[in-house]
Amino acid sequence: MTSIRPVFYISDGTGITAETIGHSLLTQFSGFQFLTDRLAFVDDAEKAREARDRIRASGEQHGVRPIVVNSCVDVQLSMILAESGALMLDVFAPFIEPLERELEQPRQARVGQAHGMVDFETYHRRINAMNYSLTHDDGMAFDYEEADVILVGVSRAGKTPTCVYLALHYGVKAANYPLTDGDLESERLPPRLKAWRRKLFGLTIDPERLQQIRQERRPDSRYARLETCRREVQAAEAMFRMERIPMLSTTHTSIEEISGKVLSTLGLQREMF
Repeated sequence: MTSIRPVFYISDGTGITAETIGHSLLTQFSGFQFLTDRLAFVDDAEKAREARDRIRASGEQHGVRPIVVNSCVDVQLSMILAESGALMLDVFAPFIEPLERELEQPRQARVGQAHGMVDFETYHRRINAMNYSLTHDDGMAFDYEEADVILVGVSRAGKTPTCVYLALHYGVKAANYPLTDGDLESERLPPRLKAWRRKLFGLTIDPERLQQIRQERRPDSRYARLETCRREVQAAEAMFRMERIPMLSTTHTSIEEISGKVLSTLGLQREMF
């Protein structure tokens, strides 16, 4: 029987850091149903007491000790949260003291530095990358001079979400080009892409999985038939091999993993925002 365990991601900012680290930790454990809740912008004592009471009530409801992944930088707020009786996992605690010793200065507890709009130039670069990816999605525009990467693949292979992720998290200007029936008649690159070979990265997918995705989008259509999916995937992969375009199957690969592989393969050194 699966055990239920309430988990709270609490932060005086967005909560993204706490949730990201907490999720990575929880995936290491099986046999539990984790009921997760993110409480963001807990930045004063009143909000901390409200969060404390909510955590305590959850523990009483389920008859277990809640888990709190906490990224609040104010020690006083963390002390209030600890009154809930939950297991407190402080995101920063294991690292602050060693860093203070190494850098020979105490930390400056500032809220919202990780995901706030601190560096306006960096922030605008990310927004510009997002706008670029949206205007160059699904072959809507072909001026690829500014593109950092061009994802190529058959329809519904995962190109758009990967482009959005690269733009949002890395500020990468990612375009994507959908291979049409006309493109797939030849094992050679479409003329529009030949000048940008060094920016290309191919995405492929298992035909059975592709058929499931397309069936949800256009039920019982020729587009969603398994034979169509098999033919398109086979032709696309043949093209990538013939043209020596690096490629990756998205069938069992997360967007994060796809993005990391694209950056590594094309040598794009970008810091994650």
